[in-house]
Amino acid sequence: MAKFDAKHFSRRDWAIVGAAGLSFICLFLPWYGASYHSVYGSFSPSVSGWSTSYGWLGALLIIAAGVYLALLRSEVNLTKMPLTPAVVVLGAAALGTLIVVLRWITMPSGGVGIAGFSYGPRIGIYLTIVAGVVQVVAAVALFRSSGEKLPWAK
Repeated sequence: MAKFDAKHFSRRDWAIVGAAGLSFICLFLPWYGASYHSVYGSFSPSVSGWSTSYGWLGALLIIAAGVYLALLRSEVNLTKMPLTPAVVVLGAAALGTLIVVLRWITMPSGGVGIAGFSYGPRIGIYLTIVAGVVQVVAAVALFRSSGEKLPWAK
């Protein structure tokens, strides 16, 4: 049975869980869009993180890292995992952030200034990248403080 107690969470843990929460919210924000502005009005369609090809997978990995750590700190039995907890959190956070960054890099962007037309990444993907980087930094600190070894290290 899970026993949630906030006293079991360090600042690093809260950073990891908070980044996961922010990534979840960002999946519903605009990740990509276009805008057109003229004297007659403006038009600005966009798509959320769920509709940006493989970008949502990275955000879900960031979320999974936070959920896994929250379950671990809530004393849920996760002993069947073949890897140590800090390695799981660090791996999911790093892979998720890498996928979101790759999606951001591969998004086309541009525009014509005179015509008032532009297209490209929007606020949701930028916030997800920030959340991912924060989570990776906190996960590295968690890994280093845990004393765990990487699976391939002797």
